[in-house]
Amino acid sequence: MSDQNTQQPAAALRRRSFASLLPDLWSVGAALIAVLVLAPVVSVVWIAFHPTENIWPHLMASVLPRYLTTTLILMLSVAVLTAAMGTGAAWLVSMYRFPGRNWLDFALFFPLAIPAYVGAYAIVDLLDFAGPVQSALRQAMGWTSARDYWFPQTRSLWGAALVLSAAFYPYVYLLARAAFREQSGCTYEVARALGQGPWGLFARVGLPMARPAIAVGVSLALMETVADYGTVHHFGVQTLTTGIFTTWLDGGNAGGAAQIAGVVLTLILVLVTLERLSRRNARFHRLSRAQRPIERQPLTGLRGLAALAACLVPFTLGFVLPVAVMAYHSAQAPAQWLAPGLFKALVNTLVAGGGAALVTVTLALLLVYGLRLSAHPAGRIVLPLTTLGYATPGAVLAVGLLLPLAALDHRLADGIEALTGHDPGLLITGTAFALGLAYVVRFFGVAQGAVETAFGRVSPSLPLAARSLGRSPGGTLIAVYLPMMRGSVLTALLVVFVDCVKELPATLLLRPFNYNTLATRVFELASLERLSEAAPAALLVMAVGLVAVIPIARSGQT
Repeated sequence: MSDQNTQQPAAALRRRSFASLLPDLWSVGAALIAVLVLAPVVSVVWIAFHPTENIWPHLMASVLPRYLTTTLILMLSVAVLTAAMGTGAAWLVSMYRFPGRNWLDFALFFPLAIPAYVGAYAIVDLLDFAGPVQSALRQAMGWTSARDYWFPQTRSLWGAALVLSAAFYPYVYLLARAAFREQSGCTYEVARALGQGPWGLFARVGLPMARPAIAVGVSLALMETVADYGTVHHFGVQTLTTGIFTTWLDGGNAGGAAQIAGVVLTLILVLVTLERLSRRNARFHRLSRAQRPIERQPLTGLRGLAALAACLVPFTLGFVLPVAVMAYHSAQAPAQWLAPGLFKALVNTLVAGGGAALVTVTLALLLVYGLRLSAHPAGRIVLPLTTLGYATPGAVLAVGLLLPLAALDHRLADGIEALTGHDPGLLITGTAFALGLAYVVRFFGVAQGAVETAFGRVSPSLPLAARSLGRSPGGTLIAVYLPMMRGSVLTALLVVFVDCVKELPATLLLRPFNYNTLATRVFELASLERLSEAAPAALLVMAVGLVAVIPIARSGQT
């Protein structure tokens, strides 16, 4: 009996000792997840500085200045256009009442559902020499060749800038609209009393107070611009991203591709730094708890129609045009909906995107929760760093993933062959594992941001009460946090899934042989000018995008 009494306290002590280690185990798990997310970015830097064949002098003397100049011009053009489109539309729907204002307030989000490369295929099909617009002009005017008239060059840098701006302006619109609506109506009443007209209200009151939000929106649009491949490839514009593909796939030089990827990564880091510095000293505070909402001013007659037209332009370019062109081509060849390649691409998309979304959100939950348990100051550094993947283009991540994974694959194959005498071939890079890992790293920042915000909304007293009642850290996460965070977690799953569906550069570089997703099917068929065959896949991609965009748009309506 005495032996049993002495054994029971010892067992309880061992259980308590093991339980005391659990927060440390959570911290270790969080650290491993952070390493996994940051490894591809670090890998790119390492490969760039230690290439097998150093072609940096050749790149500097030949193509890199052209790639960099074109990218910077494209970024500047997109910055100006997205700021004008997004801020102008946000100001009009927030400050005025005009015909169509209510549905435009909702519909101006819709271009977020349209991949930029689909918009590129649509506008080229519509406006190119053989398209319906120029064909109708030649028929109406009796022209017989391109020498008889002048028409803007569709496949150009400016065409690419217009398409990218129409696709990415909702980032600016979303944040600028929220910033305008958070402002006090009293401020505008005072400004009107002091003699400020509509332009003065915008330039001297609304715009300065919304500038931080607009800067964030423009920065997001520029990150997407740098990451884009499908649009610039279709327009024949040579950017840093197309340079990665050309150097790696056409030139066969992975080290050179990593060096160009390093330039892209540097550009992204400079962009993020400038965006944060621009907002560092910009602080606007409410002067009271009771804040009078802005009273929208009516616009009638020509002024109302002008406001309607101003909002319709970006909406038409970013949403109506791509949907209409793809729907037309799909109706012209309805049999393409039954093409076997389409169904296979749809299944691959659902499996890869759904699996990656589930893994990404799960890892984000574990990372944020582990850092919250540890309460270590390093968490303040780790969390922002793990969002770098979202700012890193898919092509850059592909370079940082594929080369190390290929080296690991070869070592595994050599080891297995030495032990068994059988060469297993590629075990990692020949499967969808690398593609799924790229999705996880690329969109981890999206999931982490949603999860971190959701954790912050849970009262600290609830998990403390659960722990005092004997719940373990894992039990507290399951029983307390997850039920209260269910909506945010589901939203994060949906948004990450949609981003995976639309991702093109990483999918092109990392997919297994003969493995197509909806995005790669659209790209391959449209690049061969087989738009009727590409249209069903494009419409499916856009439909999936709308599934995520519509709830976001509804949640922001007033």
